Amino acid sequence: MYKKLFKRILDFSISLVALILLSPAIVILIILLMFVNNGKPFFFQKRPGKNTKIFTIIKFKTMKDPKNNESELINQEQRITRVGAFVRKTSLDELLQLVNVLKGDMSLIGPRPLLIEYLPLYNKEQARRHLVKPGITGWAQVNGRSALSWKEKFSHDIWYVDHLSFNNDLKILLKTIQKIFNQEAISSIERAPFGAWDGNT
Repeated sequence: MYKKLFKRILDFSISLVALILLSPAIVILIILLMFVNNGKPFFFQKRPGKNTKIFTIIKFKTMKDPKNNESELINQEQRITRVGAFVRKTSLDELLQLVNVLKGDMSLIGPRPLLIEYLPLYNKEQARRHLVKPGITGWAQVNGRSALSWKEKFSHDIWYVDHLSFNNDLKILLKTIQKIFNQEAISSIERAPFGAWDGNT
């Protein structure tokens, strides 16, 4: 019952209240990021959701675009603005994904949505991470995040799929809040220092 009904009700209710309460901070961030990113405060990207249905994820834009004379392969860390660095450190760039939760593309808790180009690389077991909606935070993110190998991350994602429950979602949510207040940001899996996934674990 929780998985089929109450999880969605909680997702919608909590994300709506959170967006209302955080709206002053969101407006300030939009203004600041418009200033440092030449009027572009938002980052949009296609990601696979439940059953690999493609949706558009929304985040705050933390990196400046490469200039015409710069290679697109320029180190991403060199493109992060000062405001963007703060937004990432505090996980504020993830706030706008509450809109994705409201729309039903995502859940508050679930495996992080990865890149579309990874879809052909999953084996049968790894692909099971798409049996549930992706989340803003998840079991892998509160159990090591970028310190984990890809194999460990996928293992945590599959564990969550097999053990989805109210108690586990509550545990993950509380751990996420604890890590944020300890200034241990919950980063997207694609930011991991060991680089992009090539299909090997």
